[in-house]
Amino acid sequence: MTATQADAVWAAIDDQRERTADMLERLTDEQWEHPSLCDGWTVRHVAAHLTLQQSGFRDVAAFLAQHPGLLRSVTLNRSIHDSAVVQSQLPTEEVVGRIRGMIGSRRHNFFVTPLETLCDILVHSQDIAMPLGIELAMAPAACETAATRRWDTRRSWMSAVFRRLPLDDYRLVATDTGWTRGHGPTVEGPIGALLLLLTGRAAALDRLTGPGAETLRGALDAGR
Repeated sequence: MTATQADAVWAAIDDQRERTADMLERLTDEQWEHPSLCDGWTVRHVAAHLTLQQSGFRDVAAFLAQHPGLLRSVTLNRSIHDSAVVQSQLPTEEVVGRIRGMIGSRRHNFFVTPLETLCDILVHSQDIAMPLGIELAMAPAACETAATRRWDTRRSWMSAVFRRLPLDDYRLVATDTGWTRGHGPTVEGPIGALLLLLTGRAAALDRLTGPGAETLRGALDAGR
């Protein structure tokens, strides 16, 4: 990644962090406890998870020392969920303040790249907004960068945190950018919805069209 590309990624992260913090500040107590798009996660859990985007090795070690029960989380996804539950005990104002306080910083979790941080804030902000019926904007260029990263790493260990949807036999086409990947029946729509699909959010199909979208929707329904 060039310096110019890195600047663009961090600017996009800051932009979505600000949008997310602004949204969270307006939520009611009831909305904070509403289920998110993540199974078993409330809005509060997702927001609390976003406060953990800057954990270096020492930060993780200190967090585990403070909460040793997390050592019993035997899988990556379970560890992520359990740490979010612990962090969700913070006061609402502090959760929002920590997210807003990260704006302008370039720290990121020690085991991932800034591209994962970008994907995390984009997707999780929608995990909060969509179930609440809130239209939260995302910059198409940022979504395109994140979607490319998710497509390119879909067979790596990084994909383990996402629900695996059978997308390899479809052609994904963004209607608001020039982004396209794959071959097969077309699934088309906003790049933000395609990013959500690439990260295992079947709810994104409500925003997507094309013969591939119908086929995929049928396949997912049949698998339930």
